[in-house]
Amino acid sequence: MTLYICTMKIITTSTLSGQQKQAALNIWNAEYPVRLLMPGMNEFDTFINPLINPKHYLLINEPDEIVGWAATFSVETARCFFIMLSGSIHGKGYGSLLLNELKKDETQLFGWAIDHDTDIKANGEPYPSPINFYHKNGFTINTDLRLENEQLSAVNILWNAETGQ
Repeated sequence: MTLYICTMKIITTSTLSGQQKQAALNIWNAEYPVRLLMPGMNEFDTFINPLINPKHYLLINEPDEIVGWAATFSVETARCFFIMLSGSIHGKGYGSLLLNELKKDETQLFGWAIDHDTDIKANGEPYPSPINFYHKNGFTINTDLRLENEQLSAVNILWNAETGQ
């Protein structure tokens, strides 16, 4: 399925081509904190290949470049997700656009979000917490459920179609 919005389109697929994976990996390594970097395609494949029932959403600009990537997948009974955008399009509504596309296909979305501003991206800039973005987009922030390990310090975020949060 292809959805056109302004000068962007969203393509959905259950598998990523080699070129799509490389673009997604590039966004991942540019936009996520340094401690979440993936050194190469082998590590990226190790992350995405085991995803159960994945659906990938690719946000593509007019020159046909992937500038955003999101995915939904199953973990036990939960439908989980992640979303990332190229920094060049942050703050322009495209993240909400992509997130709303995920919501169309799901009744609930479960995820993790960094809730502090102490992480640094590969380019040395601070990694801004996306908590306000998720709150603005109808997610409940569950501060009682945290993920804490060497790679990630994050809080649970949840969206439910029935409640709109």
